[in-house]
Amino acid sequence: MPLWTLLALAGGVSADAFAVALGKGLQVRRAVWRSAFVIATAFGLAQAVMPLIGYLLGSAFAEAIAPFDHWIAFGLLGAVGVKMLWEALTPDKPEDAASDRGLSMREIVLLAVATSIDALAVGLSFAFLQVDVWVAVAVIGLVTFALSFVAVLIGHRVGTRFRRPAEVIGGLVLLAIGTQILIEHLGH
Repeated sequence: MPLWTLLALAGGVSADAFAVALGKGLQVRRAVWRSAFVIATAFGLAQAVMPLIGYLLGSAFAEAIAPFDHWIAFGLLGAVGVKMLWEALTPDKPEDAASDRGLSMREIVLLAVATSIDALAVGLSFAFLQVDVWVAVAVIGLVTFALSFVAVLIGHRVGTRFRRPAEVIGGLVLLAIGTQILIEHLGH
């Protein structure tokens, strides 16, 4: 997988973490840099570990699935992309609005895991593609860390104005990558 595709994929799966970090930035009252570092580290680690788990699970079944692996990669990336688009275009419920309570480590860990579930599906697709999984998880983790760190700072400053556009772009990127994989394999 070319580096630019890997970076686009990392940006796509990081969109949920970016959106949540933006919202968390609204809650940060003091120690903004420390909070940004803690949130970004948790989100980056979760986004790196989940695709690795998905890759390991997918690799265990890769031989049996090889004849239709490109359809699986397309389906997984497409489903994640459509889910992100759906969430971005669906109106928020009142309870989704940022609250005024502090940030707990338990909440940060739960959010990190919740926002990285999509990365598990992406990791499954890695088992069927020619991807150096260690490079992929490192890029995904670092991109997520950077975007989440910046998102907390932006959220603290300007609010959640950019959450929906980030989710829309992330969803479209994942759909495009899934489609590219399918087209490449059908062309052979």
